[in-house]
Amino acid sequence: MKASPAADGGRTAIDPGRERDFRLFVLASIFMGLGACVNSAAFNNYLRDNYALDVGRRTLLEFPRELPGFLVSLFVGVLAALGDVRIAAIAGMVASVGMFAMGWIPPVYGIMLASVFVFSAGTHIYMPLANSIGMGFARKGNEGGVLGKIQASTTSALVVGAAVLVILFRFANLSYRTAFSVGAIFYFLAGLSLFFMKPAPRVAAARRFVVKKEYSRFYVLSVLYGARKQLFITFGPWMIVDLFDQPVSTMTLLFFIVSILGIAVKPAVGKITDRFGPRPVLETEALLTIVLCMLYAFAPELLPPGAALVVICACYIVDQASDAVSMSRAVYAKQIVSRPEDLSPTLSFGISIDHLVAMTLPVLGGLVWKSAGNTGYRWVFIGGAVVAVCSYFVSRGMAAPAKASVSPGSTIPASSAQGTTK
Repeated sequence: MKASPAADGGRTAIDPGRERDFRLFVLASIFMGLGACVNSAAFNNYLRDNYALDVGRRTLLEFPRELPGFLVSLFVGVLAALGDVRIAAIAGMVASVGMFAMGWIPPVYGIMLASVFVFSAGTHIYMPLANSIGMGFARKGNEGGVLGKIQASTTSALVVGAAVLVILFRFANLSYRTAFSVGAIFYFLAGLSLFFMKPAPRVAAARRFVVKKEYSRFYVLSVLYGARKQLFITFGPWMIVDLFDQPVSTMTLLFFIVSILGIAVKPAVGKITDRFGPRPVLETEALLTIVLCMLYAFAPELLPPGAALVVICACYIVDQASDAVSMSRAVYAKQIVSRPEDLSPTLSFGISIDHLVAMTLPVLGGLVWKSAGNTGYRWVFIGGAVVAVCSYFVSRGMAAPAKASVSPGSTIPASSAQGTTK
């Protein structure tokens, strides 16, 4: 008699025979997360302390930083014959090189841009592949739960990593050079773990690029997500660091709190997505984003400085935790693709078009912030609320297909299976 999923702790959600590779992938995800932990904690303070950037120059930096995301379909398309797993391994190594360089280069703006571009290329190539590979381990109908389990495992490690960074930055005066060097080691170990995974069998010829009319709603959601995320990747942290003059230890502490929340939030989002579908999850995220944008826009003027800082930090924490909803978009893409080998290229194209917005919007936002004076940030976040309203109505128009089109044995697309895309 077979054990039920509940009886075996949910392990039956994983495709049989792939447990070893699943463990290696979780390990790689943990190392990638630890590297990202260093970047999230230190990057904005690193820019302020070493390059004395104002909001205008800081937002201009987003163009070269997000350019690899726009080019991700090209990168993954060129490497498609290698497959998702091998491309992801290379991505980890590339990110390692870029982060190591950031810690050791002289404080020259142009050299820093090149290092950031290399680091960003590695992390952005990995993004769509992480969801594609992760869903490839799942039985049909369990994709969200499996992605949630992977992300929760990663987040558990981030709690430890963020706690250590809080202590080191606050009490041991950890240098940026040391922090970025350690982060580079994490990315290298992630790439190494992925290299030890066995290539999965192909289900069809690798497809380099996929753009189809029937996937258009996913593309629109990707564009809106690109606009929304820049508010909280660029402007939210910059408000804390620059407007409220907070040190790197504060950002590290916030990331620590986000990591703790993620242990519960990420698997919960995955389970809710499996049970109710992506639509209500994405609708709820859009409504939450509207509230966060309004708080960002008006709290600094309406509240005393200390209370305003607490509110802005809370907004940052809630938004970072809610980014787990990105897995719901990936599940939606999997539901609508007409061929299993379309999944990785579709996710990659979604990353590319969301970064087309992500490259340009920060520059516009920076100009608005700077030209509008001391309260210029208000108009940036009001614009974000408008984007969130659009996202809500686009999400409401989603209709889950009557039948998932990708069978459980073929969830890793050709590209992913060892011939993928990012």
